[in-house]
Amino acid sequence: MFNKLVGNDHIKQTLGRLISSGRVPNSLILAGDEGIGKRRFAIELAKIFVCVRADNLSSCGDCAACRRADVFVFPDADERDDHKRVIFSGHPDIGTVIPYKRNILIDAIRDLEREANFNPYEARARIFVIDDAEKMADPAANALLKTLEEPPPTSYIFLVTSRPESLLATIRSRCQMLRFAPVSRPEIERYLIDVGALEHDEAGLAARLARGSVGRAVSINIEQIRNLRERMLAVLSNAIETGDLAALLRTSEEMNDAKNKVNFEESVEILESLIHDVWTLRTSGDDSRLVNTDLAADLGRLAGESGRSDLPAWLDDIETLRQNLAVNINRKVATDALFVSMASV
Repeated sequence: MFNKLVGNDHIKQTLGRLISSGRVPNSLILAGDEGIGKRRFAIELAKIFVCVRADNLSSCGDCAACRRADVFVFPDADERDDHKRVIFSGHPDIGTVIPYKRNILIDAIRDLEREANFNPYEARARIFVIDDAEKMADPAANALLKTLEEPPPTSYIFLVTSRPESLLATIRSRCQMLRFAPVSRPEIERYLIDVGALEHDEAGLAARLARGSVGRAVSINIEQIRNLRERMLAVLSNAIETGDLAALLRTSEEMNDAKNKVNFEESVEILESLIHDVWTLRTSGDDSRLVNTDLAADLGRLAGESGRSDLPAWLDDIETLRQNLAVNINRKVATDALFVSMASV
């Protein structure tokens, strides 16, 4: 069961026990970092309820019901009306609700409530997956509560979230929570190699940069990552070695221009990883803990020259910047402020 999914063996064991005992809760919260496979687990669990060959412990993965369960056609991001309803897979008993931009619409939750009260069309149960469940505003969350309080016996609701603390306490209290851990680097690297996504060296780099997220590792463009790392390594060199504020501000301008702004968040994450590596080398000298192991020589040089640099403060500033991205800050102003702080000694 779940043998095609990477990592989180403790979740597999827990779900196995619930399935074998026939005690899968009608409401589950699948919580953990983005991209670590929570939604994939939810869909695989749903398949057990719809598979025509299931042995109560696993789905076959090959029958028509299993194949249809995987097929979703999602609406365009700007089609508001299409986000007001449950989106069903190729199987009529597996549906999902997704956010419209930054919010899950109350109409979609009301549609889920209506659909959940129907008997299954083909399977022994209906399953509804709410993606990014933390994006329910209070009206939508309160609408969901009505269904969670008295769930129909043949309907299951799985809430997938990277921020369970943002859910209403009344919702958390009505659901059993499964907490997913980041997937280990060796597991991600092995997966990338096994599925033929990347060669060994590239898979190792992607696994280190993925921060425990299989989804992120699969989507990484290695050539692009290397180009962005080169630019961010130059930022670090200018901040630590030369204090060249003019060069840093030119980089800020480039990061925020029209052709590069799509890579802004990734650039910031890469800069954070490089600073963390320099801090690791400065405090412990242990290069086995580096993310960017192929840059060990450059990072070691920077670590040796970083004595006057407040690396922990830089990391705090970057984390604050990343958190503020959610409230639509002026990225150029924020980047300038960060680089001025880094160049100041």
